[in-house]
Amino acid sequence: MASDGVQNVLAEAKNFFQEQFKCSPTIAVCAPGRVNLIGEHTDYNDGFVFPMALELVTVIVGKKSDSEVCQIGSSAKGIGEPHMLMVPVPTSDNPLTPGKPAWANYVKGVIANFPGEVPAFNAAIATSVPLGGGLSSSASLEVATYTFLEQLTGKVEKDLKAKALVCQKAEHDFANMPCGIMDQFISVMGKEGNALLLDCRSMEAKLVRMTNPELVVLVTNSNVKHELTGSEYPTRRKQCETAAAALGKPSLREVTMEELEANKEKLEEVVFRRARHVVGEIQRTTEAATAIEKEDYQTFGKLMVESHSSLRDDYEVSCQELDVLVKLALEVDGVYGSRMTGGGFGGCTVTLVKRSSVEPLIKHIQEGYSNKATCVVTSPADGAKALSL
Repeated sequence: MASDGVQNVLAEAKNFFQEQFKCSPTIAVCAPGRVNLIGEHTDYNDGFVFPMALELVTVIVGKKSDSEVCQIGSSAKGIGEPHMLMVPVPTSDNPLTPGKPAWANYVKGVIANFPGEVPAFNAAIATSVPLGGGLSSSASLEVATYTFLEQLTGKVEKDLKAKALVCQKAEHDFANMPCGIMDQFISVMGKEGNALLLDCRSMEAKLVRMTNPELVVLVTNSNVKHELTGSEYPTRRKQCETAAAALGKPSLREVTMEELEANKEKLEEVVFRRARHVVGEIQRTTEAATAIEKEDYQTFGKLMVESHSSLRDDYEVSCQELDVLVKLALEVDGVYGSRMTGGGFGGCTVTLVKRSSVEPLIKHIQEGYSNKATCVVTSPADGAKALSL
């Protein structure tokens, strides 16, 4: 199923390239989206996260060109106009800067920060990662762009951490989103059959096998996106920094639940609740990775549900649609656990479920959810790579 999905997106990208440029591409790469199994809003607090790469990918195809500019097109729906960009080849005298359309900033940011001279090129982008669904379409685009530039220039980065950090910097500098490191790391480092326990303080990553054939992950897209995320994400981040500073710690990673409870009076009530989510979630994430290693799916599922409750009540980043999807999932036999995933305010839920229960689960969700939910059954997939044309 995975390779079929990639091949379909590759075919779309090739067709789009040939329509636009009247020739065939010579380079093709892909980078996956991700779903975070547990560990939400912990990455920018130096905590742990536990994502896996998806079989949903962004593909870029292209070739060098003789012109003075890079021409880049995207066939993605919902990105707004224009679908074709003219990007000047950056020089020290004429560096790239952010601008419109918004999607172009993810591409331009990587080009601007790529550690090597970038020649002019033509490229086409296609994706199966839903935009704005909390599955990190932005990081998959950034990592695909970097991987494309590696193939274009022959300068392949051996240090995968360095590659991920360049892509994160692109998002900070060009998209003006102060994201943590999780999305870029898993898109670069994902391995088929494994989730990744990532320590966002040390940046050490540990692969955790998830190869039980009786187990699958269901990603359910609510297909809603509440438009308060632009300001809410930086606000949450600031509240976490405020809590850590009030407790005399560099980050909430250094805080235990006992310390937090003992110093409750030092914090505004809302800041205390934000910190309580993060401190609890960091602990839940390490416990969850251990549970997966032991194939203790009951414990993992319980931790997922606790995570969702904390995100809903203490961090306040869930919404009615996500809460309904989690409730519906937990009503089905064979479901171990379910929770919202991603930044929140819409997007997706992630559910750990027995393979034999997937069909009744999807049926129950689609009957009980008022908006049309989109369900994707997936297993841990590979990170970014070059593709053969």
